Amino acid sequence: MDFISTRSENSRTDAAGAILRGLAPDGGLYLPEKIPSFTGEEIRAILALDYPALAGRVMERFLPGFDAPELEGYARRAYASFASPRTVPVHRLRSSTCTLELFHGPTCAFKDLALQVLPYLLAASVKKCGEDHTVAILVATSGDTGKASLAGFADVPGTRIGVFYPHGGVSDIQRAQMVTQEGDNVLVLGVEGNFDDAQTAVKKIFSDRDLALRLGKAGVVLSSANSINWGRLAPQIAYYYAAYAQLLAAGAIRFGEAVDFSVPTGNFGDILAGYYAKRSGLPIRKLICASNSNNVLTDFLRSGVYDKNRPFRQTISPSMDILASSNLERLLYVLTGDSARVGEWMGALSASGRYDVGEELRRTLSAEGFAAYSADEEQTAETIRRTWEQERYLADPHTAVGLYAAERFRREQGGAVPCVVLSTASPFKFAGAMLRALGRETPSDGFAALEELSAFAQQPIPGPLAGLREKPERFTGVVSPAGMTGEVERWLIG
Repeated sequence: MDFISTRSENSRTDAAGAILRGLAPDGGLYLPEKIPSFTGEEIRAILALDYPALAGRVMERFLPGFDAPELEGYARRAYASFASPRTVPVHRLRSSTCTLELFHGPTCAFKDLALQVLPYLLAASVKKCGEDHTVAILVATSGDTGKASLAGFADVPGTRIGVFYPHGGVSDIQRAQMVTQEGDNVLVLGVEGNFDDAQTAVKKIFSDRDLALRLGKAGVVLSSANSINWGRLAPQIAYYYAAYAQLLAAGAIRFGEAVDFSVPTGNFGDILAGYYAKRSGLPIRKLICASNSNNVLTDFLRSGVYDKNRPFRQTISPSMDILASSNLERLLYVLTGDSARVGEWMGALSASGRYDVGEELRRTLSAEGFAAYSADEEQTAETIRRTWEQERYLADPHTAVGLYAAERFRREQGGAVPCVVLSTASPFKFAGAMLRALGRETPSDGFAALEELSAFAQQPIPGPLAGLREKPERFTGVVSPAGMTGEVERWLIG
């Protein structure tokens, strides 16, 4: 099965090539030419496996050229350090809602599920493609992807990892996780502006042919660990299967019964993984796109008009503070099969910040099972408080947005099936916001807030966060988006 670009069916490669390159030469995103599927019996067999074996079987279908034992081996090594024996445990709340906890990895965020596997996939892809270059990973992050990428690639032979985060636009703990990162192959820089500014600049670096030639002469090839890389998205499909398996084992559903998922959404990668799980045969009824005050996706899914010409808001759920959601491009291609139209829409977005897919495609989005809700800051905080008071459960601000969206959907459209809310980060990564939402006195220092939240909830600070205060900051630089190309070239070539 070939992988093609969303902007040209002529940009073809295989799974290894898609992982190694990250972004297609025409600026589009790679995706499989056809969506693979499982039979009912294959799904039954997959659901009976432990998580690494389940992940290997699911990824095999979405990464042709890699086999299940190979991928299971990567998953076993990648997830060995996760704090939960189930890797991604389901937590049942009192209603028919539950959370899928994706934050038990080494950086306490859902990005670990993909970014602990990606170094293995990338190393294998280099060999499968016959490359001997150093692979330089460039990452724009709204908070969690950066640290997860750094943790995965630090000191991995044959790689270098550069991370760009919005200066002043991440939590104190998120920033501390990145700027204290150890490793000789690491670069971390703050970027003036917001995540969209950093992401746009990274995409321009990838499309800079002159830079690529200079790097090639120096023995360096660029790749990405953002969710624009198919090697990031494929591992995420697996945990939708794992959630269904746990509900089945608990007797909450019978095999074949449908489940809804509410997904806190920024760059559209996580919810797109859910869509691929659905299209591959997993019984998913609705995929609820949950946005914060930067609700460009909510408006798009309801109107068919994508318009990022609006105020950018810094919120208590910073990993969702995004107005240009890259992975939506993949969904548009899947639903239309028309690279020319997708290219026109992406061109309009670049030129004017807006495009309109029309009423017919908007109805298709709804028919495919997408729903959309957004929560403002007050609604997010209220959901955090209510969830603690009613459930004694700490839902981080991103998870709270997902819970709010699930509640709204249930009130408006009925709750006939169980709903799984993806819990994307540990609440301790956002201790200050949690304390304010809970009506507690909030220290201005992020580390003091960690200790206060721990004392209030009578829960230990997760190990990966507990020792951050003592670690020295290695990276304090801040760069303009226009200056990023020069910084990358100096870092990689000198």
